[in-house]
Formats: sequence, C-alpha cells, structure tokens
Amino acid sequence: MFTHHLMNGISHKVISNVKQQNVVGIFMTRKCVLSVSAVSNHRCRHTHSGFTSNQLLSYTPPDWAKHLKMSPSVQVQLFQPFTPIQKWNLPGVPSDIEVCIKRDDMTGCALSGNKIRKLEFLLAEALSNDCKAVITCGGVQSNHCRTTAVAARQLGLETHLLLRSRIKDPCEVGSNGNMLLNRLMGASMYLVPIKAQEKTDLIPRMQQLTNKLKKSKGIKAYSIPIGGSNVTGLHGYLNGWQELLDQGVINRFDDIVLTVGSGGTAAGISIGNYLTGSHLRIHAFAVCDTAAYFHSHINETLDSIGIDTVRSEGIINIHEGAKGLGYGISKPEELGGIFGMFDGQLGDTLTQSSGADPLVQNWMNPDSEPTIY
Repeated sequence: MFTHHLMNGISHKVISNVKQQNVVGIFMTRKCVLSVSAVSNHRCRHTHSGFTSNQLLSYTPPDWAKHLKMSPSVQVQLFQPFTPIQKWNLPGVPSDIEVCIKRDDMTGCALSGNKIRKLEFLLAEALSNDCKAVITCGGVQSNHCRTTAVAARQLGLETHLLLRSRIKDPCEVGSNGNMLLNRLMGASMYLVPIKAQEKTDLIPRMQQLTNKLKKSKGIKAYSIPIGGSNVTGLHGYLNGWQELLDQGVINRFDDIVLTVGSGGTAAGISIGNYLTGSHLRIHAFAVCDTAAYFHSHINETLDSIGIDTVRSEGIINIHEGAKGLGYGISKPEELGGIFGMFDGQLGDTLTQSSGADPLVQNWMNPDSEPTIY
C-alpha cells in the first residue's frame, strides 16, 4: 500500500510496510610471502558470556582512545568480530605485490558489511535513550539502510528509511536487492529526491518525521546519519582498528585501501592508525562526492573528539576517479569483470568494484607512479 506525506513542502512518496555485502579494505605488502595466521575468537574485554543481542553492554574504548571526547558508554553485540584476512588474487597485479582482503562481508548473514560495526554503538544509544524507532537515510539500494532495518528489527525497534531515488512513482521501485530485505523487515520507506543533501534536506525531514512519530504514536525516534558516520558510529571502526592490530597487520602490511562513501569507516581506520603510531599508509577511493568533502568530514570528526594535532589530509590519502557513472550505476564492462576480479570474494559490487578497478589500473599503467606500495 502506498501513501503520500507532505514534508517540508515537498510531496514524499511513502512505501508502507509491506554497497550485497561490504568489504572493509584491502591490505598490501611487497613481501614475497605473506603468512596469515589463524584469527582470534575472543571479543573485547567488556563482553561477557551469556550475552544476547538485546542487552546493553557497558563500553570502554581501547586504551589508546580513552582520552577522546564524546565516546559512547554502551554497546550491543550484533556481529561476529575478527573477520578473516585472506589472500586476494586480483588479475593484473604485479608479481612483487601481494594483496589481501579483510572479509567484513563475513560479519554475519544479512548484517554482513562494515555498517554493522557502527550500528553496535548507534542502536545501543537509541535503546539507552528509550527510543522505540530509528530513522536513517541513503540510496534506494543502500546497504546501510538494509543493515539498519535488519538490526533494528532484531532489537524490537521500528525502522523508517528516507531513500534517495531517481524514481518518483513508488510502484516502480520494486522489491529487488536490499529493497526486498527492507520490506521483509517491515521498514517504512519514504522516497526523496535523488539530489537531496544530508544537512539541508534529509536531516530536516528526519526531524519532521521524529516529531510526527512523537505526536501520532507517542514514541521517541533516534536519527542515524547516512552510513552511520558520526562520532558515535566512529567507535565501530576505532574498535575495528584494534581488531586489525590484534590480527598483526602492522607487522605484515604496508598499506590499507578501502572505499569511502560516507566517511565513517575511513575516519575510524585513519584516526586509529594515527593514534597508535602505526607506519601503515591509509588510502580511500571515493565512490561519491569529492576528496575535499571527505577530508572535511574527517576534520569535523577530529575536532569533535578533541584531536587538534593533525588534519585529515595528513593521515589519509583520498583518491578520486572511482565513481564511474555514479552511485548504483555500472558500465557493462564493469559488470562483466566483477566475478573474475573478485576471485570468489562475493562482496558489495556497488562499492567494491569502484575501488578495486582503479587500483589495478594504477598498477598496470607504466606511465604513472604507483599510489599503493
């Protein structure tokens, strides 16, 4: 059943209740032999046995992050940590470069992908504030929105999704990919213009929806930004960085490469790398927006958590040229090369191909200096 709501003077199509997994990063070394040991199966020290996913845990940041401002105090367990690091046989990579992949598509079933690490903190904050609903936003096939819908359902929370779409008629959206999962989770979905900006368009609409839920149903709603990328969600990848340290990446690799679409994962990895004094070089391929936009986001994060000794430009290299035709749009040649490129690693074709293809092309171009070593 489809209805319409008028929000901020614009008619938004509402789909009534009726990135595909992400891969975190690529790790590189020029060593001829890379030994990948078995990963640990323990969780952070604040986790206890007998835990169920709807219980709040007290949270203490890693020792090197305890001084940061605005750290969350609670967490919920939503995924299996210590995802493996495996060799990745990318075609066209020079023989003296060995590539491995951090399998964050293995965090757990429909919750797979990097978004769930952030949601452990964001949804815990929602529960601790007695919220009964969550509101977030993204593209029609957003992995973040899908993951939020699944996790929120597990925790007994209503989900409301503002989805940017080129399609104006809700009847034409269909039930493919993440849209099917959103529907199965009972999420309420609202179509908004494809060019709606987060700060000027989406946040005001989320606030209006929050007010509507309070007035009509008497419930509090918790708003989550695009990709879960804020100071609370940041700790998902500060903890993720600690996981990488426990897996020995500092002694085994030279570079870490990831895609960046909202900035949260890039912020957590680069800030963690900086705070622990690691020698690793961090690179991110932008699949939307610009390098300046993401540096601005990370700099705002640094300011919020009280770090004034470094700027984003000094801790992460953000590369453009990986957008292709745009978010969720692929060229035939890109689709045709996906399975050969991923060597059996079934990750998020939306973002993974955007980052891996220009990476390989860079290595194969003898006229350019390698940006990854």
